[in-house]
Amino acid sequence: MIVIDGTKTDIDISSFENLEQIFEKVMESGCLDDRIVTDVLVNEEPFSEIYPNQSEDIDASEVDSLEIKSASAVEMAEAISMELYKVINIMASGGKQVAELFRQADDAEALELYQDLLDVTRDFLGMVGSLREHFSLKEDSGFEKVIEDFSSLFTEMTEVLENEDWILLADLLEYEFLPSVDKWKGVISSIREDIQEAREG
Repeated sequence: MIVIDGTKTDIDISSFENLEQIFEKVMESGCLDDRIVTDVLVNEEPFSEIYPNQSEDIDASEVDSLEIKSASAVEMAEAISMELYKVINIMASGGKQVAELFRQADDAEALELYQDLLDVTRDFLGMVGSLREHFSLKEDSGFEKVIEDFSSLFTEMTEVLENEDWILLADLLEYEFLPSVDKWKGVISSIREDIQEAREG
């Protein structure tokens, strides 16, 4: 039995040799065109390949049921944009924590957390950029300003880091990084409006 997004299909598992062939048939059927697969359940257990083409090695006779769940690009974008609000909160609390550690002269711990903060921020900016590229329907000077300020702040923070001026870095985090992180909420809100328009359009 093969179920796609809650709908039973008439594809017969027993007419295939392995799981890979079943997947290919499902893709050819067009049920998942313009959709992103979010979950695959084989025999009601979550399935993801441990090594490339593992599905070729799974005999069709071992498959009793296959369930595939998917979402449209717009639905995925909405879910990601909601996650971005959580990431903003993580960046804010991370920035606060790093600043406190620098003030307490716990430099090693602070630097480790600072690196994590930079990684999270980099990923965040990548996701925002990707969403804007796919869904932003209008020019937003507010976004350009936020990204410009953020970039120049990071340039300044990098210079301060190289000079090992930890107290100045703590000040920049507390008095400039935190307020600029807060401005991203408006950007995400505007992207969410664009995604909503794309969904309705």
